[in-house]
Amino acid sequence: MSADTTTDQVTTEQVTTEHVSGEGIVLTDAAALKVKTLLDAEGRDDLSLRIAVQPGGCSGLRYQLFFDDRSLDGDVVKDYNGVGVVTDRMSSPYLGGATIDFVDTIEKQGFTIDNPNAGSSCACGDSFS
Repeated sequence: MSADTTTDQVTTEQVTTEHVSGEGIVLTDAAALKVKTLLDAEGRDDLSLRIAVQPGGCSGLRYQLFFDDRSLDGDVVKDYNGVGVVTDRMSSPYLGGATIDFVDTIEKQGFTIDNPNAGSSCACGDSFS
């Protein structure tokens, strides 16, 4: 994902509207808007947001979010307001019901993941067990 020097203002109304797809990942409107903004800035409409879980981090598992143009066997693909979100079949069980949001406040800016499957997580929020 490329660095973004612009900031989008996120209002309460944007983050309270979510698109739920069964037990899959939830992408808030704020997160979908930020992904769309980043892709537009790159001039790319052929990429999806891939969300994966990999071994690593201080708690055992680490989240990875990145743009990807690949389609892998067993991928779970969802569309949120024109934003494709892809999860590989190995990561899907760890991410069922997880909410991906984007926050832009004085304290924090970036994507956040609220995962009901995480028994514990580290202080940085990048890894969980």
